[in-house]
This record gives sequence, C-alpha cells and structure tokens, in this order.
Amino acid sequence: MNTESGASIFLSILKDEGISHIFGNPGTTELPIMNALDDHRDLTYVLGLQESIVVAMADGFSRASGKLSACNVHVAPGLGNAIGSIYNAKFTGTPMIVTAGQQEQGHGLTEPLLYDPLIPIAQPVVKWASEINRADDLPRIIRRAAKVAMAPPTGPVFLSLPGDVLNQHTGVDIGAVTRVETRVLPSKGVLEDLAGRILQSNKPLVICGDEVVKCDALVQAANFSEKIGAAVYQQTVPYGSHYLSDHICFHGALSRDQQQVRNVLGDYDLLIILGADVLRMSVWSEIDPMPKNLPILQIGLLDWEMGKNYPTERAIYGHLNETLNSLIPILVNIGGQRLRARAKKNLDEFEKNNWSAQRLRLVKKIESVKSKGILSPDLFTLRLVEALPDDAIVVHEGLTSTNCLPNLLAYRDRYSFHGFASGGIGWALPAAVGVQIAQKSRPVCAVVGDGSSMYSIQALWTAAHLQLPITYVIANNGSYKILKQRLKSFHNNENFIGMDLSQPNIDFVGLARSLGLEARRCSNPDDFYDTLSHLIRKGGPNLIEVRIDGSI
Repeated sequence: MNTESGASIFLSILKDEGISHIFGNPGTTELPIMNALDDHRDLTYVLGLQESIVVAMADGFSRASGKLSACNVHVAPGLGNAIGSIYNAKFTGTPMIVTAGQQEQGHGLTEPLLYDPLIPIAQPVVKWASEINRADDLPRIIRRAAKVAMAPPTGPVFLSLPGDVLNQHTGVDIGAVTRVETRVLPSKGVLEDLAGRILQSNKPLVICGDEVVKCDALVQAANFSEKIGAAVYQQTVPYGSHYLSDHICFHGALSRDQQQVRNVLGDYDLLIILGADVLRMSVWSEIDPMPKNLPILQIGLLDWEMGKNYPTERAIYGHLNETLNSLIPILVNIGGQRLRARAKKNLDEFEKNNWSAQRLRLVKKIESVKSKGILSPDLFTLRLVEALPDDAIVVHEGLTSTNCLPNLLAYRDRYSFHGFASGGIGWALPAAVGVQIAQKSRPVCAVVGDGSSMYSIQALWTAAHLQLPITYVIANNGSYKILKQRLKSFHNNENFIGMDLSQPNIDFVGLARSLGLEARRCSNPDDFYDTLSHLIRKGGPNLIEVRIDGSI
C-alpha cells in the first residue's frame, strides 16, 4: 500500500464524504493541509479574512445546499474567533466539520505561542469534538465526525489536527461513508390514530419550522394544511422558507411578543407542530404565550423539542416529507365529506386575513405614506422586494431596517430565503458567499444593517475575489437602532449612549470599493429600485448603500 501524508488522507476522506469546498483562514499549523491541496485540485479552497467569517460561509453553503460543509481555522486564537459563528451553526443545526490545526503533540507541554487545548474551547458549541492523535485514526474519526454532523439533530462537529499527525506518512484504508437513514415513517396504526385526533378538532392551527426545509416538505406541508383546513404560521424565529408564503393557509410568522402569540393561539382548538422550535422568545415575560389546555401534536425528527416546555398529546417521530405523504390520504379517507366541508369553510375565511391579504393591506399602507426626503424602512423594503427577480435568494440580517421583509417577500422554494437565527450578528455578509457558491445559477441579494455589516465587512473581499454574483444592500440608519428601540421600550430612556455610528460616518461605498466591489449610494425610492434592478441583472459582486430613516 502506498503511503500518504496525514493531510492528504484527511482531504481524500473529506472528498469522499461529498465535500467540494473548504472554507478557511489558515495559519502555520494548517500548512500541511495547504501543501496537500496541491495534489487535490478537485477541492476548492475558499479564503476568508477572519475565522468567524469562514465558518459563516460554510454555514451559508450547507443551508443553501443541504450538504455537509468543511472549514478550517488556526489553533486556539482562531478557534476562539470562530466560536460566535459556530454557535450560530449549532442553533440552526448546520452540518459542518470545523477543524483547527494544533501544535505537534508533546510540544504543547512547553506552552508555545498560540497554544491551548482545543477540545474544551469547542465542546460547548458543537455536537462532538475530538483530537486525532495518530494518522492511522484519521479514517475512523473523520468518518464519525461526518456521520454525527449529518445525523438528526444535525449540527457542527470539531476536530483538532496536530501538526505531526498531518505530516506523518502512512498507508491506511480510508474507509467508507456512513449515513443514518432519517426518512423514518411511523406505523399505519400511529398515523390512523393521529388522523383520528386531528379530525376531532374544528379549528386546527399548524406551526411550521426549519425541519420543513431540511426534509424538503414545503409542498407536503401545504397539502396537509389545505386538506384539514388549518391556518399556518411560521415558528417565532423564521430563519428559512418554512412554508409557501402565497398559499391560502399561510398567515405569516408568529411574533416573539408573548401576549400577541397567546392571543393568536387562543382562537384555535388544536395545535399541530411540524418540525418547529416551539414558541422560542427573546425576553422574559410573566405572560405565558401558550394558552391553557390547548392540545398539542408534534411531528418531526427532533425528539428534544417534543414536549420540551409544554405537554404534547402525541409526539410522532417521523420524517416530515414521508410522514405527511402517508398521513394525508388517511385523513382524506377517514374524514370524508365532513373533512372537506370543514376545510372549505375554513379556507374561505382565510382569504380575508391570510399572508396574501395582509400583504396587500401593508403595501397600500406603505405607498400611502408620503416620503419625508429619506427612505422609511418599510418603503425601502417594499422597493427591495419589487426589484428582485422571482428566482432571487435573499440572505437577511436587517434587524430593524427591514423587519417587515417576511411580510412582503414571498417564499417560493426551500432555498429562497435565509435569515440569521441565533441573534449572533455578522452572519449575513459571509453567509451570502456560501449560499451563492451552493446555488450558482441563482442571483443572491444580502440585505444587512449598517451595524451588523461591520462585524464581518471583510467578507466582501472574498465575494470580489471569486467574482460572485451577489448584490449586497446595506441599510444605513447610522446606529444600532434595535438597542435604541429597546432602551426606550424597556427603560423609557432616550439617552442613547454607545449606539450611534457617526463622527465619523461610515462610508460603505468607499469600503466596498476598496475591497473590490462595484458600489453605489442611493437616496430615494426610485433610484434605489432602478439601481438594484440593474445590478441584479448585471451580476455581482455589487454593493448598494441606502440611507434609511433611523428615527425612533
């Protein structure tokens, strides 16, 4: 058997696991990998200029492809820089292998520069973490890492790669891929029981979550809700296309206001949860968002979520695509004419206040407000949506400037929308790079606030370096507006300390041009619409800075 370096074996296994791109920011401990890449030209190395950025790129790639991704960072400081983005990936359940080069084994005893044990740093934010101590163990550990990352609940894993292991030459069988079969289907008896319980209700409500995306069950979720005449809401943190927006049953996303959610849920007699993170809120309230005695049914692969905070009558472990495809004909058969009549009655009522009806009223309201010389956040968002082609993918991190985006942008497929989920800002600029690499044929528009963008502005360089067709839109209100809003709301205080991005003002056009992008500044709705339409058609990388009303 021919011998190879540990680094070359590592890359061979990654390729066999389906990885096509490595997102990285290397240092001296990663040089063995960089050296071995010369013999693996079918792997693409995507360079990012900071460690949290490369993890966010990998995150975007996985979310937009459904595939495993890989990224590498440099020893302890690099891993430390990456932790925030790994946390984001953990929150969204993004399958990725994160690696960091480590000092040669034994050398750590001398506490060299940049050294610290890596496993304790990574463990809190990953599913599994391990250090590879022998080149012969590379196949077993990397294969295990890939399997763990891809098995529900999916998520990031971490591997520490000592330099002596990467440089060691050995002959070893690289093994084979293992994937856990997740297309689990409950038994016919379980489905019949579930159908019977659903048919007992008169006014059911469905909450859809991210598993709808991961299981490619958008069509199934729509068919299911239509057959039973159920109103549908997205989970309270809507960071993906969890339902088809223009479907008659869709009513939008639940808010994170406990009283509002309680008022919504109180109108229904059965709550059906499809792969959702149930009622996750932002801040504490003495009001429980869940009405008393509302029965709950849950279907999905994340058993941790089932009955986590509220008792669940029936918790069904099953793949949403497979389960709904089998459940629907059972419901139709058992429910018969009674179910059809109930569904029709409910659907007729939905037309008055579903997402589409709400959108029409919102558009009229936005258009009726006269401009005061500077774009309002709502008018900015409306012109943005109007300018985008139907096949555009939106990557969203406009905390306040575009908070009405989910009420205006139609989700047309499982990959059409990606929003930041965990609250860890700085995600969108680099995530858009990964999204576009995963969806090469579609234009990508990343909508980001001015404050958020400065957490990861270096990502623009990678977009320019690779000449990716991404259009970045920076909504500039000159502040951390969300902090101002909450200081005023929570403490009735308008003395905004440390919340303004001025003196000097940030020149996003100048920044973007210095990093290789074509960049323009817009100041009115028509100019913004025309500019965005043009740049999207032209391709990227581009950036538009838009001054937005920042008043509180």
